[in-house]
Amino acid sequence: AGAVISPWHDVSLFTGEEGVYNCIIEIPKNTKPKMEVAIKEPGNPIAQDIKKGKLRDYHGPIFWNYGMLPQTWEDPNVVHPETKCAGDNDPVDVVEIGSASLATGSVEPVKVLGVLAMIDDGELDWKLIAI
Repeated sequence: AGAVISPWHDVSLFTGEEGVYNCIIEIPKNTKPKMEVAIKEPGNPIAQDIKKGKLRDYHGPIFWNYGMLPQTWEDPNVVHPETKCAGDNDPVDVVEIGSASLATGSVEPVKVLGVLAMIDDGELDWKLIAI
């Protein structure tokens, strides 16, 4: 068996190709379970999110791959000047809109097409749109 690594801390953000970044896939396209890198767990495994003691699912399958950029963090101590909100204390999220369903835990090269500034419970939560 290989060494256990943290998808958040041990995978490089950069691929070596200009404008291309590594993305860790948490939720494959056309699936319902809300999976995420567990930032408070040792090794940061990808696990199904729990809220109020119950496993979380989306209301239906999502139509994109969802993931995060390794070695990134939305700082809760920094207030964005335009949104007036601080970061959500999580890695930067990625909505990967390619045609393939990508496996949970896979490291995928992506090109960023744009970004959305989402506010969730008063916290800034950036969503990179990528392919």
